[in-house]
Amino acid sequence: MVKVYSIYLVISLGMTFFVAKVLFQNSKIFMLDIFKGREEIAFPTNRLFEIGFYLMNVGAALLFMKTTQILSHQGLLETLSLKIGSFSIYLGLMLFMNLYLLFRGKKVSSMKRSEVEDLEIDLDGAAL
Repeated sequence: MVKVYSIYLVISLGMTFFVAKVLFQNSKIFMLDIFKGREEIAFPTNRLFEIGFYLMNVGAALLFMKTTQILSHQGLLETLSLKIGSFSIYLGLMLFMNLYLLFRGKKVSSMKRSEVEDLEIDLDGAAL
């Protein structure tokens, strides 16, 4: 049992840290766009999302860890494949949810920016 738990934790936590690193390095550009280039808000917000991502995924990995007694090497491999596969699917869903939120934030930011530009054009035209 200790072998299964050790292998599972190493792989699931490794996957979590790898996905988080890639996701949140690349999400900085989205945050800058969403917050109109204001680094003082964009980067701390990105970091807070990263911490939340770690907390949710490490918590899920620990919840998925419990297993029944394993009697053979085949059982060990089957249990690990089920647990790691399930966690991979969960982690993928979390990744896509974060991407959805980033794209949604970008869309809302662009719409607001467009509305402000339209208002500025209307005000300029009204002044003439």
